[in-house]
Amino acid sequence: MSDKIIQIENVSKSFGNIQVLRDLSFDVAPGEKLALIGPSGSGKTTILRILMTLEAIDSGHIKVNGEHLWHMARNEKLLLADEKHLHHMREKIGMVFQHFNLFPHKTVLQNVTLAQVLTKGKTPKAAEEFAMELLSMVGMAEKASSMPSALSGGQKQRVAIARALALEPRVMLFDEVTSALDPELVEEVLNVMRRLATETDMTMLLVTHEMSFAHDFADRVLFFDKGRIVEQGPPDKIFTNPKEERTQAFLSKILAAGQRL
Repeated sequence: MSDKIIQIENVSKSFGNIQVLRDLSFDVAPGEKLALIGPSGSGKTTILRILMTLEAIDSGHIKVNGEHLWHMARNEKLLLADEKHLHHMREKIGMVFQHFNLFPHKTVLQNVTLAQVLTKGKTPKAAEEFAMELLSMVGMAEKASSMPSALSGGQKQRVAIARALALEPRVMLFDEVTSALDPELVEEVLNVMRRLATETDMTMLLVTHEMSFAHDFADRVLFFDKGRIVEQGPPDKIFTNPKEERTQAFLSKILAAGQRL
């Protein structure tokens, strides 16, 4: 087994005439907490969507836990993955989106149990017991019978995190999970993520504009611009002593906008 849980090799991706990722390569170690930062349109979210198999790659190769993501081996040849292979790979990865994506006509508890029953084959009783453990962990157990419409944005996002965790993924992806929240609700979601980062050995990739949180959360920070990694390293190095002019300019704008590091 590789000592890298994610291996991205020479991946490119375009939408029409716009190239979003350019011959991108990087690895992620098991249990590593990785923050992806950079200006809007730099390719950060596209990487997460590719890992979640929501967007296909144009070229290159990706492995997750030693298995090809967008390809599959057949008779010593590497072919494009079929839906069965993609479904198998999705079970390794969970994603929390910017806009929650909860099922509006199901209760909080049902939102967290449904996929366990359908994809993991758990009994409803076992699924509910695990769901309540996760809802307790994110501080939402008392809302188990509530409908999503009765929740605040921060509460919805905490339920979305519990739902993603319910499938016990090896890798968790977080895509700007606080950007749709009112400022006073951001901290409650970040606190849940801090707990996940410190109390679990789960591999986590975070796309965020919350630089202070990225600094505290990440083992390593990748700064993206125009579909490439411009600079990467430990948070202290990237945030306090960046070498590249493009990184320096980006962080200067963030500080000028009032964010603290």
